[in-house]
Amino acid sequence: MVRVAILDMNNNVTNLGLGNIVELVRDFPVEFEWQVFDVRHKCEIPDTSWDIYISSGGPGDPLEGDGIWDIQYFDLVDKLWEHNKSDNPNKKYAFFICHSFQMLTHHFGIGEVTPRRSMSFGTFPVHNTEDGNEDDIFSQLPDPFHVADFRHWQVVEPNVEAIEAIGAKIIALEKIRLHVDLERAIMAVRFSNEFIGTQFHPEADPVGMLKRFRESDKMTHIVETYGQDKYDSMIFDLHDPNKLVVTHETVIPTFLRNAVIKINKAKHKEPVLI
Repeated sequence: MVRVAILDMNNNVTNLGLGNIVELVRDFPVEFEWQVFDVRHKCEIPDTSWDIYISSGGPGDPLEGDGIWDIQYFDLVDKLWEHNKSDNPNKKYAFFICHSFQMLTHHFGIGEVTPRRSMSFGTFPVHNTEDGNEDDIFSQLPDPFHVADFRHWQVVEPNVEAIEAIGAKIIALEKIRLHVDLERAIMAVRFSNEFIGTQFHPEADPVGMLKRFRESDKMTHIVETYGQDKYDSMIFDLHDPNKLVVTHETVIPTFLRNAVIKINKAKHKEPVLI
């Protein structure tokens, strides 16, 4: 059985994302053995025996740790990376979301992680790069595709030398803003054949978001903070079957499907129909 480690990076802060990740893993057509590890709050770090790792988003500064959990987290990342560089055919597959993505880009030195001028909040279009159009996951998305994006931080200023050194590819960029004189943030990176990450939340479920954002306290907060137009626009996008639902049903499910096929092939098992 394929084993999936879900790394909870939320630091004991309640959110929808972790539950969405669990649902995607639990409801996948192939049965997984899976477990959630509370990395930042309880310093629970999985070992390297798992087949697939999904590292969640989370609050706070992605450049800060406590000197304990973050050291162990990056030690795991480095061990998985080195394992995949070896001749061992049983590769380890990993997906890094938002906070985790920002941590990883900083760890590899392939981009600058900086505070945004203002928080990104809502649903936004994202564009594939040429490499994204060739990627086995992102090539299945329309251009642009729509994402849930909630962050105070961003990855910008790609380091071309560092990117080329590890063989990474930038596969998606922030929406085009002709009226804003700011660099477009890096929204997704293919770090390797086995490692991929997004600055947005591909796990976001529009049904769950609609339910949450219609609650009176949340609706009031969004309207007071971002305005009625932003709230109405976001609700409209969540209803659109060609927007967020496409990303939700494509990115992580395709990552899991591709990983399972490669894992079973490496283990010389019969092909799994998914």
